[in-house]
Amino acid sequence: MPTSRMTEITARIAARSQPTREKYLAQVEHYISKGPSRKKLGCAGQAHAFAACGPSEKSDMLAGNAVSLGIVTAYNDMLSAHQPYENFPAKIREAARAAGAVAQVAGGVPAMCDGVTQGETGMELSLFSRDVIALATAVALSHQTFDAAVYLGICDKIVPGLVTGALSFGHLPAVFIPGGPMTSGLPNSEKNRIRQLYAEGKVSRQDLLEAESKSYHGPGTCTFYGTANTNQMMMEIMGLHLPGAAFINPNTPLRDALTAAAATRACQITAAGNEFTPLGKMLDERAFTNAVVGLHATGGSTNHTIHLITMAAAAGILLTWDDLSDLADITPQLTRIYPNGSADVNHFHAAGGMGFLIRELLSAGLLHEDVQTVAGTGLEAYATEPMLDADGGVRWVPAAEASGDETVLRPAKNPFSPTGGLKLLHGNLGRGVIKTSAVAKERHIIEAPARIFTDQEQVHAAFKAGELNRDVVVVVRFQGPKANGMPELHRLMPPLGVLQDKGFRVALVTDGRMSGASGKVPAAIHVTPEAAGGGAIAKLRDGDLVRVDGVAGTLTALVDEAEWDIRQPAQEDLSPYESGIGRDLFAAFRAAVSTADTGASIFAKVAA
Repeated sequence: MPTSRMTEITARIAARSQPTREKYLAQVEHYISKGPSRKKLGCAGQAHAFAACGPSEKSDMLAGNAVSLGIVTAYNDMLSAHQPYENFPAKIREAARAAGAVAQVAGGVPAMCDGVTQGETGMELSLFSRDVIALATAVALSHQTFDAAVYLGICDKIVPGLVTGALSFGHLPAVFIPGGPMTSGLPNSEKNRIRQLYAEGKVSRQDLLEAESKSYHGPGTCTFYGTANTNQMMMEIMGLHLPGAAFINPNTPLRDALTAAAATRACQITAAGNEFTPLGKMLDERAFTNAVVGLHATGGSTNHTIHLITMAAAAGILLTWDDLSDLADITPQLTRIYPNGSADVNHFHAAGGMGFLIRELLSAGLLHEDVQTVAGTGLEAYATEPMLDADGGVRWVPAAEASGDETVLRPAKNPFSPTGGLKLLHGNLGRGVIKTSAVAKERHIIEAPARIFTDQEQVHAAFKAGELNRDVVVVVRFQGPKANGMPELHRLMPPLGVLQDKGFRVALVTDGRMSGASGKVPAAIHVTPEAAGGGAIAKLRDGDLVRVDGVAGTLTALVDEAEWDIRQPAQEDLSPYESGIGRDLFAAFRAAVSTADTGASIFAKVAA
């Protein structure tokens, strides 16, 4: 049973969401009541829909009784995580045929790599790509010929975009199929060491490239616990994966067997069978609170303080930063995966992985067990581990009784920390979030003079010139969604890490984002209202004393109150962000986007 506090927070979310959730569920029920849409299509429409199918599939579709399974794929072979998806449609079609169904690729969605675009102009399209993916998902399903859909996506904005788009077709069942992480390469701690040495000018660019290539070396997700792998944890704890599917390596027999099993299961949970599981009903407030608990228990990506709010809103559920913060207060941190430790996700999986984690959280009363999942009713089925059976299929066994490595994964009774690694900040600079799970406790509170910048390159130039060799709060503003699409500012971490290692007290304050790889330097991020909207962060000046307090949860400019009240926000020429490298096409997004604490989404503002 969930603890009383867990129950109280979930009930609060449900009560707040009642009007929007009821409206959403009424829409879901409306489309369920209409029955399979393809049978209502005109003959020409139906013929178009299966014209390219093989003879047997065409015969089944003509008869009108076969389950029709749509595939929405984010495949490209430039992303290591998505390259394995190239062959998934063939495997899914084969499994669907064996189940008496017909599977077709309904459409593709874009998938960009934040690792490639870090510090580049293309990163200004990254967050908005999530909403483009949601729109593309809706277009893929708009033909209304499918009884269910499977979704192929892993990385940063792709999974939140797919979930948001899928929820706009909430009357259909949905199964998410992961591709798995690449095998372990150069340890993440060593990669980070080389990055800092390069920032100090102590190793060459060729040395840096060699280290990066040894770290990112093959098919699969990057092995650190960033947004991509946080996505996979989240899809599993929300019941959108088959149990234990998240962290099985690509191109292995078990990975292939899980892919086939997921396709089969998608066919079984349509309205044509006895286990109908429409996505819109399945993802309720309990599923989303489970996701938040998983985020905190694993020290997951700060990006989900934005994405979770957007996904929940797509289901009519009004999730807030206060909910995330309150859940963090009651959730123990049970994992140490880089950047919160030295291990990678393969080590986490080997130590017991998702099955162990879910069982421990259930036993501590920190998850709602009585939720609907693609595997059936109840999250207890996810306290298991998949194995190959004698015929090459999948069987599930109980999760390990004990962690295989308590430096990586711990039981709830012996956590790394009694609370989650995320804190809501508020004060006269606005609201923001800080991830403290990878930050040494003595650095959870930083008070120092501010140095103001408006982009990352200015920070790097000041660092190289030796201007930051002191206690400093680096403020990088005009990086919010309205200004330039809210890029990740992960390239700031190596130089700031160098300053911290020299003994200086350093923090970052920004209305931009950090990635799931946010590390040891305290960073107050997603500050809202943003500078481009006249937020208080735009009132800061060089030398102002700023306090970032990750213990009390405050973000404060220690400026005389009377002076602060009359000080006017600085203005910035944003025209350099408005054109080139596709940015022209996103002007409407920048104009329509909501604030960070409401998901930084074009949909939230339209709905309002």
